[in-house]
Amino acid sequence: MNNRRFARTAGWLVLPCVVAAGLLAWYVTREPASPFEQQQATSFDPALVSRGEYVARVSDCVACHSLPGKTPFAGGLEMATPLGAIHATNITPDREHGIGTYSLADFDRAVRHGVAPGGRRLYPAMPYPSYVKLSDDDIQALYAFFMKGVQPANEPNLPSGIPWPLNLRWPIALWNGVFAPTATYAAKPGQDALWNRGAYIVQGPGHCGSCHTPRGLAFNEKALDESGAPFLAGALLDGWYAPSLRQDHNTGLGRWSEEQIVQFLKTGRNQHAVVYGSMTEAFNNSTQFMQDDDLAAIARYLKSLPGDPQRDGSPWQYQAVTARSDVPGAHTYATRCASCHGLDGKGQPDWMPPLAGATSALATENASAINITLNGSQRVVTAGMPDAYRMPAFREQLSDQEIADVLSYVRGTWGNHGGAVDAKAVSKLRGHTDPASSSPIILHMR
Repeated sequence: MNNRRFARTAGWLVLPCVVAAGLLAWYVTREPASPFEQQQATSFDPALVSRGEYVARVSDCVACHSLPGKTPFAGGLEMATPLGAIHATNITPDREHGIGTYSLADFDRAVRHGVAPGGRRLYPAMPYPSYVKLSDDDIQALYAFFMKGVQPANEPNLPSGIPWPLNLRWPIALWNGVFAPTATYAAKPGQDALWNRGAYIVQGPGHCGSCHTPRGLAFNEKALDESGAPFLAGALLDGWYAPSLRQDHNTGLGRWSEEQIVQFLKTGRNQHAVVYGSMTEAFNNSTQFMQDDDLAAIARYLKSLPGDPQRDGSPWQYQAVTARSDVPGAHTYATRCASCHGLDGKGQPDWMPPLAGATSALATENASAINITLNGSQRVVTAGMPDAYRMPAFREQLSDQEIADVLSYVRGTWGNHGGAVDAKAVSKLRGHTDPASSSPIILHMR
């Protein structure tokens, strides 16, 4: 009697478990619906291909899917993750290693939902939580460009360095269900066309939040649009601190006008800053190619995002100081830095950026200040011409303690209040970073 009762009870327990397992298997392997299911793109108008090239520029596809000296979009770039290294894939129209066999619907699902043919989930290093906001028209144009405007490359994809079982892809479907939106951008009726265009670019193809929005414990962006206060509030990523793009007076764009934002994105510099770190590649291959109207739209949108005085601290104000040689780091600054950035810290705008009031000298995070001092910067290239000025690397000239001292001096002078730098922090980044190449990564897509 007891055995029969146990068997019946076990049977009732097994049934829901089998159903749950079946539903889970369906959910993690399903292919999201695409509006292009029945649409076969067999010919591509040159204007559509050209439009797609512009969308690819705005989306900065080359940043992850290309390497210097290789065919554009052939993949291979190594990206570190907490689980292990992964490599960007070949997205040329090569039929063996690339996306040459993708239908428009396949392409749509990969770009906007992170799902490759057969239901294979892409790692969210691919910014599909942002790209999902791309319009149908932009997806069609992007597909036309990759199929007809990109040279096929017979370049095999590299395997990831994530060990089993952490390399299983099906849990990504569950992550997507929690953290990845599924809808394209919808214009806000209370805002004008310029604001909405800026919001579309920043949230969607520009995927600015991938670097500038802090991440949660599940490595998700804490907010994906202006409805969340963490959106574009600044984040530490790959040894750089991507600053706030909100109206934060110290660590954001509070002191920048719309015109200065446009100038920075178009020329790589303004009176406040010069592009460096990861932003150099974004400028060299993306923002400088954007249309002026789109840059103005980005500026309008970013200027609408309020800052957070409680997080940002008291507004910076310049404080003149008398040169002193007895302060640690002061002599190093005078002999190594002042010829470009000035003894007064004001730099030589718009060519040599000021360190007085610089985000890297006001942010609590000191990674950017350490990284660029250790490793220097890539060259900024405008209209095909490399910049004559470049931050040099000091990793061979200065010790960890000397770098810590000079950065502590910079971050505590002229009204700067970023805080002192410890030599251990310098040593840690020295071991995990490399000097910036003097040869900029510039990719001609066609």
